[in-house]
Amino acid sequence: MTIKIGLIGLGMMGRHHARVLREIDGVELVAVADAMGDPHDVAGATPMFDSVEGLINAGIDAAVVAVPTQFHEEIGLKLAAAGKHALIEKPVAHDLPAAERLVEAFDKAGVFAAVGHVERFNPALMSMRERIANGDLGEVYQVHTRRQGPFPARIADVGVVKDLGSHDIDLTSWVAQAPYERISANTTYRSGREHEDMVSITGTLTNGIMVNHLVNWLTPFKERLTVVTGERGAYVADTLTADLTYFENGTLESGWDAVTTFRGVSEGTVTRFALEKREPLRNEHEAFRDAILGVRDTAVTLREGLETLRVAEAAIASGKSGESIELN
Repeated sequence: MTIKIGLIGLGMMGRHHARVLREIDGVELVAVADAMGDPHDVAGATPMFDSVEGLINAGIDAAVVAVPTQFHEEIGLKLAAAGKHALIEKPVAHDLPAAERLVEAFDKAGVFAAVGHVERFNPALMSMRERIANGDLGEVYQVHTRRQGPFPARIADVGVVKDLGSHDIDLTSWVAQAPYERISANTTYRSGREHEDMVSITGTLTNGIMVNHLVNWLTPFKERLTVVTGERGAYVADTLTADLTYFENGTLESGWDAVTTFRGVSEGTVTRFALEKREPLRNEHEAFRDAILGVRDTAVTLREGLETLRVAEAAIASGKSGESIELN
């Protein structure tokens, strides 16, 4: 079976979605749409429309939604009403009520919808999660992420928490396999916009793991790091390069009893794993395809996207109030 897919939104992300959709097996990009035109010449010979209705009428089975966040709800509801599967870019919607309406609509329609939390499909994080689940790190103590870089002019309708921080919130809960229990945040508004451009988040997952996220649009270099520390050492995933490194706790023998009774850690072997570096967006689209076909369930569901948005909104609220927020 070949799935006929339409793409709405032909901006920076849309052009990458189009490229991948044309490369993978089992899907056919049959139509594209954007009310603002085609600035990156994505359409080519593919029929182009100026609305989601055009895509629907083109006979699609599913659609990728890569428009600004404020339009996710409107377009998603139309796709659900038409009985079309959807992959909606993150965050799932501009606020929680909109996300809840989307979840309800797709559930009622009986079609599948996913959210584009692409970091789950990064080879470094996929390998990290598997190794942690296997117990290779022992007890996990902390997940720390850093996601920093210059301000992207394309983002106008949400702040850094929902645009970038949602990646870290989702991947942390996924890697640690536990939801957030409590969260506290500090935010700043340095660039003169109504939305926050820097956030420092601390929190706790329901399994007791500490979390820390540093996210901003004010750093003149790009950084995407996830550090997971546990009793046997630490994993460091660089999702820009898809590298995963393991820093093992060393053992140090000593005849000095006062030293050996202190149960600290020391530097041990450092291992960078050899990983198959497949493009995360390609992995994401293949997971979406397979979810539609019912052959595997690794795509990020709308309900998972809603829970990530819930934590993101709690972080924004905490930044404004200065108070910690309980989530569970």
